[in-house]
Parts: sequence; structure tokens; C-alpha cells
Amino acid sequence: VSWLFNPTRSEITSLDSGNIDDILNNADVALVNFYADWCRFSQMLHPIFEEASNVIKEEYPDKNQVVFARVDCDQHSDIAQRYRISKYPTLKLFRNGMMMKREYRGQRSVTAIADYIRQQKSNPIREVQDLEEISSLDRSRRNIVGYFEQKDSDNYRTFERVANILHDDCVFLSAFGAVSKAERFSGDNVIYKPPGENAPDMVYLGSLTNFDLIYAWTQDKCVPLVREITFENGEELTEEGLPFLILFHMKDDLESLEKFQQEVARQLISEKGSINFLHADCDKFRHPLLHIQKTPADCPVIAIDSFRHMYVFPDFNDLSVPGKLKQFVLDLHSGKLHREFHHGPDPTDVAPGQPIQDLASSPPESSFQKLAPSEHRYTLLREKDEL
Repeated sequence: VSWLFNPTRSEITSLDSGNIDDILNNADVALVNFYADWCRFSQMLHPIFEEASNVIKEEYPDKNQVVFARVDCDQHSDIAQRYRISKYPTLKLFRNGMMMKREYRGQRSVTAIADYIRQQKSNPIREVQDLEEISSLDRSRRNIVGYFEQKDSDNYRTFERVANILHDDCVFLSAFGAVSKAERFSGDNVIYKPPGENAPDMVYLGSLTNFDLIYAWTQDKCVPLVREITFENGEELTEEGLPFLILFHMKDDLESLEKFQQEVARQLISEKGSINFLHADCDKFRHPLLHIQKTPADCPVIAIDSFRHMYVFPDFNDLSVPGKLKQFVLDLHSGKLHREFHHGPDPTDVAPGQPIQDLASSPPESSFQKLAPSEHRYTLLREKDEL
């Protein structure tokens, strides 16, 4: 009779390489538990995750509205590697097959997980009833405004999909019918209103039903090419799985930041998917700076954090030398920076006439200043508690 005392167990979908794409691509929202059976915290989460699934399925009975799923990372290490899972359990949110940058970090309770899903199912777009509302927007934020003839349209449904994914990065608004008519002189329209009272609007000129195009355009507007790293978002940025190219600068040194942003856009736009471009407050990061043998007095400083080591760009004044910053990043990808870290300059970098040292002997100083290797996954955050 023990079954009389057991709560109903939810059918959590187990994902493997054969079904994962089909299940996630067809789910409006999917919460995936990446776990390992040997992990005590994974074991503790299982019944909580199942009960949260029961609660949500009562509210969203359509199987494609919300999916609760799990991946045994020991059995399916290829999936864990694909989504850069490095700790257990990890809860990741997916929308129509696309993994969101921010993992679930809330309380591991039935109520908290259920509330999180309800929040994810809420409408991320605020409907305006009068265009006067647009003129009073908070211009310290990044705003995306869609003007549509009707809500029940393919154009709006695509806009809604984009807003669901990027609502943490931009404010999304929409207007329909007679309210939006003045802004629909050439049909449905999407506008980006960047931060700044006098910043000019930007108009989306592509197809409003092509999700990939409008998503790429909106992401480019909502997610700055160069983002600020703080102690609050550092772990989240790290979980994106890309190394960091960081400008350390004093908070009021906007000139250096502007130069860095310009050169990143000029030299490294093609590297956007292979490295994260960041800037950090030298004063706040004075302790991590010590690990690259720098102080706030040395700023601005440019460095790469590969999560294994840190490498310093030789001279900030060389930033605008054509191709110099890009070569620094390419040297990371090719392994040159890592090789030089351990063995000194490559033989091809030795000046003419200079004897080549045996790499097995005590190595010479690297062409990039050598730093103490990180003993922590989050190199920049390792001394957070000391601040």
C-alpha cells in the first residue's frame, strides 16, 4: 500500500541525441535539468523538479506550451558539452529550441520554479494605447517598438518570438490598428530607439516574417558589442563559454572606452561569436588587476582571459594600429598565446641575429607579459570576497 502515500510523479521528458532537437524546437518554453546521478544535489532536485512540473502542467496542459525535461550528463556527455554544462545540477531555459543565456538561479523549490515558468510565459511586450506613450519612454533603456496593423498576424508573431528571447536586454512595446496607423506609412514597422534623448531612431528594413533576420538585427541593437563586466554578472558571462577580451579603464575614462569600442567594431566584428568583448572598472577590479601585475594607475589595460590564463595586450597605445588587436585575438585562437605563456616567444618571433633558446630550458619573457595562471574558473572574480 506504499503507493497510497506517494505523490503523483510527473513524466519528465528524458532527452538524448535522437530526440533533443525535435522536442526543444517544438516547445514554446522548455526547462531542462542537466544532472548527474552521482551528484547529491541532483538527487535532491529530482522530486522538486517533478512536482513543479505537475503544478505547471495543470496550468499549461498543452504539451508544447511548457516542457520539463532532463539530461543525464554522464550518459550523454556530448549534449553536456554542446551546451557547455560544467556543474550539476544546471537548469537551462530554452525557447523554440534556442537556449537562453541566463540559466535559472532561483531557489530550488516547487514554488520558486513554478513562479519562474509563469514569469517566462507572461507577455514580454507592453501594448501602448496612445503614441504619446512612446514620446515619454525611458531613454536610458534600449527600446524596440513594433507598429502593426493587427495582432493576429505573422509579422507580430515573429516580433513576439524575438521579444520572448531578448526581453531581458531591451524593452519591447507594440501598437496596433488605429493607434499605430501614423507609423505604418509603408506597412508594419519596427523601430529601435537607442539610449540617449537625442539618439536617432533606427528602422528595421528586412522581412518581418524572417525570424533569423529580425532576431539578428534586434540582438545587435539590444546587446552591446562591448558589454560591462561586474561582479554581479561575471559568472553569467562566463557561462556563455567564450573567452574575454577586456578593457580595464577608470570609470570616468570614457575616451579609452570609446576607442576600444571603435577598434573592436573595426577589427573584430567577425570574431563576435568566438570571444566576448567587455570593459571593467579598474577601481572595482583592483585585486584581480594585481594578478596581471597591474594597478589602477596603469589603466587603461587590455587583456584576454581564457579562463586558464590571462594575457596582456603589450601597449594600449597600439590599439589603433591596423590589425594589431585582431592579431592578439587570433594568437589566442591559434594557441600562440598559450604556447608563449609556457615556452616564451616562438622561434619565428626572435629578432634576426638573436640566438634561439632551447625551449626546454628556462624560457625567456613572453612577447606578451606573462601572468600567474588562474586557479579559479572565474579568473576575474576569484577575489570578489576580498573587496
